[in-house]
Amino acid sequence: MQPTQNQPHPLRLQRKAGRVQVLFEGHLIADSDDVVVLSEADLAPVFYFPRQDVEMEKLVKNDIVTHCPYKGDAQHFTVLRDGVIIERFAWSYERPKSEVFGIGDRIAFYPEHVDFREIAALPGESRAVDADADPRVDEIVQHTDSGSGASQKEHWEANVSEPEDDETPDAPDSPPYRGVGSI
Repeated sequence: MQPTQNQPHPLRLQRKAGRVQVLFEGHLIADSDDVVVLSEADLAPVFYFPRQDVEMEKLVKNDIVTHCPYKGDAQHFTVLRDGVIIERFAWSYERPKSEVFGIGDRIAFYPEHVDFREIAALPGESRAVDADADPRVDEIVQHTDSGSGASQKEHWEANVSEPEDDETPDAPDSPPYRGVGSI
């Protein structure tokens, strides 16, 4: 059932953590750590891949264009591999509506034709954060070392307290490492 103008139709974009690979008949056709996930109303989430992470030479733009009142016009792609032709294999919103601008010029695949392999991010892997998109970035950066060994701003207030001076190592409930030079 299509929602009417009076019914909400939520659209949400977010970056996928880790990598996503797309396999067609066992062949890798896309591999990216820059995947945008579109969650739309009650529909299954859709992965959108940057074109540079897709084997675009395997896809052929066709004449099929579909229209979504919430996202805009989608251009479709055909794939030919090992004698198999699939006309509605992938699609792209080359000029999406402003609410979903983040999927613009990215490629999505029909899930009935491909397998998705999700690979979790390894510890220590991180992505750059857009400072304009997250206002906390500037504040955090200013409290870090500028390279001179000093913070660029005054330090934040401590969130732990210093031990009391009147604690003595001889106290019966003090830890055994008190007074030995260890932490």
